[in-house]
Amino acid sequence: MALFQKLETGNTEKPVTVNTGETEHVRCLIIGSGPAGYTAAIYAARANLKPVLYKGLQPGGQLTTTTEVENFPGYPEGVDGPKMMEDFEKQAARFGTDIRWGIAVSADFSTRPFQVVFDDNIVIKADTVIIATGATAKYLGLESEERFKGSGVSACATCDGFFYKGKDVAVVGAGDSACEEALYLAGLCRKVYMIVRKPFFRASKIMQERVLKTTNIEVLFEAETKELRGNQVVEEVVIVRRKGQPDEREEIINIDGFFLAIGHTPNSDIFKPYLETDETGYIKTIPGTTKTNIPGVFACGDVQDPHYRQAITAAGSGCMAAIDAERYLSQLS
Repeated sequence: MALFQKLETGNTEKPVTVNTGETEHVRCLIIGSGPAGYTAAIYAARANLKPVLYKGLQPGGQLTTTTEVENFPGYPEGVDGPKMMEDFEKQAARFGTDIRWGIAVSADFSTRPFQVVFDDNIVIKADTVIIATGATAKYLGLESEERFKGSGVSACATCDGFFYKGKDVAVVGAGDSACEEALYLAGLCRKVYMIVRKPFFRASKIMQERVLKTTNIEVLFEAETKELRGNQVVEEVVIVRRKGQPDEREEIINIDGFFLAIGHTPNSDIFKPYLETDETGYIKTIPGTTKTNIPGVFACGDVQDPHYRQAITAAGSGCMAAIDAERYLSQLS
């Protein structure tokens, strides 16, 4: 059984792991198995760092919820997201990465070697840690939304917008990200509906102006999504206008795609006592590197990227993290 307690240092409380299970010491620990984690593993293994990779909460990352990927180099005919991540895993294993099932439940970066506890009650002591835990897209929580994931429901317009070229889609959200998604889709789709819960945007004024000036974007203020309908794929969305008001009414809109743009949650909670994050929780890294404020701890992929959130950029930062880790270790020896 793993026990957890808190050690007070000045005014900051940091969790300290007290382990009663198995302990193992490794040179390089990689947490997460999306494009960033597996790419870091490939480079770290080829550098003879003997990396141990734990797959985490969503093995394969967000791409495992994507039916087809057409914008990743090397797959000219496109590839299913889960199949692509299988290829990543096989390549990492080929070079000797020790790939394991397990979820990190706590971390202690206050001493070296660093310590991370996994849910199989194993404490890994590591000379260097690469965090590639990704981010989780926020959804509305509708049963129909879950049912149509990968079949019309997406949380990434840049990833999936091409599949809706010349079609009608809806975007849920009111901030800058939602406006960016809507504008991107407007360049591809016949019609873009923006479903905005409030009677106003939360986006910056310039983004609002761009959306309102785009002729094929229709903004539906004071609208909430009630249900998605369709036969195997999304065909229409049911919205409620002016919910709770005397003139409340339902409307049905025919669409081919439904895009969520209500934010992402970086999977960084257990690292926050030690690592600097922004207000949302994205791990801060030194620009141009994957270095965090703790020497020897690196972050790559969507857990540190609030801007691009693409498989290719995640993979690139995974490469960077492995190189940064190798250089860090070489300086220690």
